[in-house]
Amino acid sequence: MKIIHHQRQIYPDSVREQELLVATVLAGQAPSTLILTEHPPTFTIGTSGSEADILHRVVGGENIAVYPTGRGGEVTYHGPGQLVCYVVADLRQLPDLHRHVWRLEEMVMRTLADLNIDAVRDARGIGVWVGGLKIAAAGVRCRKWITFHGIALNNNPDLSHFSGIVPCGMHDQPVTSIKQLGVNITRDELEELLIHHCNQLFDPLLVPPLSML
Repeated sequence: MKIIHHQRQIYPDSVREQELLVATVLAGQAPSTLILTEHPPTFTIGTSGSEADILHRVVGGENIAVYPTGRGGEVTYHGPGQLVCYVVADLRQLPDLHRHVWRLEEMVMRTLADLNIDAVRDARGIGVWVGGLKIAAAGVRCRKWITFHGIALNNNPDLSHFSGIVPCGMHDQPVTSIKQLGVNITRDELEELLIHHCNQLFDPLLVPPLSML
């Protein structure tokens, strides 16, 4: 898995980068890639989302950009302190989006386990949850079995910004972060853990059969 780091990107630049990577992976000119980045305060609207779920475009005196996006899911927030993990993965030999989302969630869950945080999946929706609160939101898109978009892990974002939306269709806004759970970790330290688990989970020889997911 190739790794790309960005300190911060505006959302449209990130989408353009992923689109280019999808084309190069599809052409056999690049390997599967993990992009680690952050965005300025941003609301994105997935294919199941609606402008009606944008409640406020100014939160705490800060203007928050809004972008429609081709990923699955509803409306979510990105911002400083949230580590966004975009996975451009070639699924042509293993064409299963359910398995891919499972791996994204598992990558985050194993990372949180390293921090002694008990994270789980939840029937309320895809992503990763701790104590009934969502700590990571996932949304993916697939083109000719090359995936892009991914999962966003709340390390230490401004959680008040979530009040500007109905996050992932949940009106009670049940979100949390690593910081709110009492764990302090730098982005570099968090990336190191995530990369370790990403390399393990996205090695096709190590992925469990669907019956085990």
